[in-house]
Amino acid sequence: MHDDRTLIEARLKRVLDERIRPAVYPESVPLDVAVWTAPGEPVPVAEGLAAHPEPTKVGAAWGAPWATSWFQVTGTVPTEWAGKTVEAVLDLGFDENMPGFQCEGLVYRPDGTPVKGLNPRNQWVRIAAPATGGENVHLHIEAASNPVILDYHPFLPTQLGDKETAGSEPQYKLARMDLAVFDETVWQLVIDLEVLGELMQELPEDSGRRYAVVRAIGRALDAVDLQDVNGSAPAARAELEGVLSTPAEPSAHRISAVGHAHIDSAWLWPLRETVRKVARTTSNMTALIEDEPDFVFAMSQAQQWAWVKEHRPEVWAKVKKAVADGRFVPAGGMWVESDTNMPGSEAMARQFVHGKRFFLDEFGIENDEAWLPDTFGFAAGLPQIIKAAGSKWLLTQKISWSQTNRFPHHTFNWEGIDGTRIFTHFPPVDTYNCSMKGSEIAHAAKNFKDKGVARHSLAPTGWGDGGGGTTREMIAKAGRLRDLEGSATVKWETPSAFFEKAEAEYPNAPVWVGELYLELHRATLTSQAGTKQGNRRSEHLLREAELWAATAAVRVEEFSYPYDELDRIWKTVLLHQFHDILPGSSIAWVHREARATYAKVADELNGIIDAAQRALAGDGGAGTLVFNSTPHTRDGVPAGGARPAAIDGQSAIASRADGGYVLDNGLLRVEIDARGLVVSAYDIVADRESVAPGQAANLPQIHADFPNMWDAWDVDEFYRNTVTDLTEVDGLEPGEDGASVRVVRSFGDSRLTQVLSLAPGSPRLDIDTEVDWHETEKFLKLAFPLDIHAERYASETQFGHFYRATHTNTSWEAAKFEACNHRFVHMEEPGWGVALVNDSTYGHDVTRAVRASDAGTTTTVRASLLRAPRFPDPETDQGVHRFRHALVPGAGIGDAVREGYRINLPERQVAGGAEVAPLVTVDNDAVVVTAVKLADDGSGDVVVRFHESRGGRAKATLTAGFPVGSVDVTDLLERPLTDAAAPERSGDGVALALRPFELVTLRLTRA
Repeated sequence: MHDDRTLIEARLKRVLDERIRPAVYPESVPLDVAVWTAPGEPVPVAEGLAAHPEPTKVGAAWGAPWATSWFQVTGTVPTEWAGKTVEAVLDLGFDENMPGFQCEGLVYRPDGTPVKGLNPRNQWVRIAAPATGGENVHLHIEAASNPVILDYHPFLPTQLGDKETAGSEPQYKLARMDLAVFDETVWQLVIDLEVLGELMQELPEDSGRRYAVVRAIGRALDAVDLQDVNGSAPAARAELEGVLSTPAEPSAHRISAVGHAHIDSAWLWPLRETVRKVARTTSNMTALIEDEPDFVFAMSQAQQWAWVKEHRPEVWAKVKKAVADGRFVPAGGMWVESDTNMPGSEAMARQFVHGKRFFLDEFGIENDEAWLPDTFGFAAGLPQIIKAAGSKWLLTQKISWSQTNRFPHHTFNWEGIDGTRIFTHFPPVDTYNCSMKGSEIAHAAKNFKDKGVARHSLAPTGWGDGGGGTTREMIAKAGRLRDLEGSATVKWETPSAFFEKAEAEYPNAPVWVGELYLELHRATLTSQAGTKQGNRRSEHLLREAELWAATAAVRVEEFSYPYDELDRIWKTVLLHQFHDILPGSSIAWVHREARATYAKVADELNGIIDAAQRALAGDGGAGTLVFNSTPHTRDGVPAGGARPAAIDGQSAIASRADGGYVLDNGLLRVEIDARGLVVSAYDIVADRESVAPGQAANLPQIHADFPNMWDAWDVDEFYRNTVTDLTEVDGLEPGEDGASVRVVRSFGDSRLTQVLSLAPGSPRLDIDTEVDWHETEKFLKLAFPLDIHAERYASETQFGHFYRATHTNTSWEAAKFEACNHRFVHMEEPGWGVALVNDSTYGHDVTRAVRASDAGTTTTVRASLLRAPRFPDPETDQGVHRFRHALVPGAGIGDAVREGYRINLPERQVAGGAEVAPLVTVDNDAVVVTAVKLADDGSGDVVVRFHESRGGRAKATLTAGFPVGSVDVTDLLERPLTDAAAPERSGDGVALALRPFELVTLRLTRA
């Protein structure tokens, strides 16, 4: 037989596009349309429904950027349509290739009942099935004219990303507003042909199954009367029954389809628009659940559920019913799908605390899985946080985006820094927007790396990013793929059902140790410095607020612990850790609001801290108390206590013979040359130089920074090919305090001012940097070339630190040319090390070179300060920024931990005479307390969270500064762990014995 496959494939495409798909709606009549545009921001539903619209028509332009238009559509079903299925087809001007990225709508009945959402892949509303004829149709559409930010030519700078700069030009034209007859037989024929046509493309060219499908499609197309598609559709479908009913091979890969709509809590739209995106999507999904008995939909991010509850109670009622039926599944157990690299220890823990508690309180459902399909890599401290929250599984897809190395597993055990292992799955379908295309299903089966030992994978199915969710077409395709020869099998299942099967079939899954580093989107560790600083400072202010409020509530009878305020603020901070807000990859509007929100959070938290400290300090005495919020004794003030500070030593400054200055405090001597650069940082105690010979530290460097794509997200390795050292100075002078040097530089259109100082009694060079930044597509770093031979270095992460190589032996190491740290990076030779600590930066790089002069090794650490990408925010980071760093020569890992806390938690001075004893003390500095608070349930119990911070074993005694009743080891949600050994007690003390990086939460009742 001649090979005519290509002929039939081309025939199929044309007949589908030009004849069969148009016949799905064979008859239609126009609806009457009127429109009212809300002034300013969106209005309540009742106001939109009550507005008086003006007549408009198809083809009319509508929708200024970010505006809301309320369309009213009315009409009557023709009497001759009696017995037929009738739908409204409502096309607001959609581009079907942009679901979630352009205009959207939510349809309401006149009484305010939500019907379903409208988006480019979901334009229909069922009116009657069957119609009686003569039905009156009256619908309202709350239509959002969200502008297209990421267009066909992506990453072009645009002012559309903020309502303040977006202008008023209409963005869309109404395309179709009709009542139409829906021919389900033709629609089913479309699905039959799409499934088989897509399957055919994936089958081996020499397989009998492929030819069987080709011949069946040919016969079906022969049966279609192109002048009467609707009348001939049943005959065409009959020709396909045989190939559609042939079952899958017994060894076929098995896919658990999970209905899904990955909705970015903010990205190319502001937070307020996400509230509406969630309402549209959940309306669609609850409607689908009513129509499709096998369909299961999962939604993560408790914040988004909370938005539905607060803002759309009528939608919330439908959601609650679907949850009760087991069809609408809370997933993930986190407040939002956050970034996991940059959130601090407590913040990462609270993502699970607040997320899981919401689902428990609302539905009595406990999540066993962490659900983070789109997060940009995963910190090595996360596994024990997942476990401590009472969960045991993790799903993500994003690692498949890595540019350099292919991850070797799809299902595996991920081991974190403390040895905790979490069963983890990467869906081999390689998308969190699966649409049940044959190419996607075939790719999942072919791509699955654990063949032969496992056969299950998961496919998150539905339009996402901007929402939309699963469509009826996807469900119909999945139905045909349930058991179809030549394809993987597809079954709708909950995430937990998938994980239970996957874990059971793969009891000895391979192990991956350490971080899950995404070899892409590395610049998200630096973009939008203001957002990142707001996050870091909010985290530390929350630590202070909880610590001092708990101390005051226990010690001062009239002081009330601010439970509600802290709960609300935590949720605000957690929301802004979403993986397109904290990483700096959202539009200008998002970051403008974030900066304002962080300022408000700071004011409120400072008020709580001030009130608690004043209550503790009392009114008596004219002295000054220093409150120490760090977990280590500081200048004689105990951790978590307050008393007058006692600082030993002093710092001096002298002129340098060759220009510049010398700072000396008896522990550290720093030489700053005439260029304002640090040419020596001499550890006097160890008799050891820190700065590499012939090099200069505290060196600002600037690079051209124009990645191949994903401007705010990416920095490509070629940025290193060109670099400018900023060595010219405008001014160099001693500070007024007699122990610091001020350096001023100009470059491009920007200005950099630094103050370098030595604190008395500490071997630490403090560097305060102010940058008035007005560059475009540039990358600013601060370099410290150190005379140290280190094959690895430590970066702080949640509840510990993680080691990375300084060399590039393999492509895996070379790909980590920009990485994340929290408060410190640390490198050392045996017995001597150096730490670089910071108060608000995350991105950094470390390189090593061998010097020709003396064969010694120079290890250079560079802190990333600022970038200037133009998409999606064309004004990214323009303006004034302030950073604090400190170089700590002679530092061990414990010193790095201590100094990292110190720079992030400045002392607070309060007038008063009542010294404050700590609420809890720990007698081993290796054990770091990350939280002291009152229990969330309002019982008044004191909760203390701590971990071993140095990577070794630690024994210690935790002593309460109040009478203790019982002591329980708990999970993060403050629930006693039934399998935990009872703590060993002596009076109000608890004996601790911790493994490396072990995280523990204790709950102490007050006697």
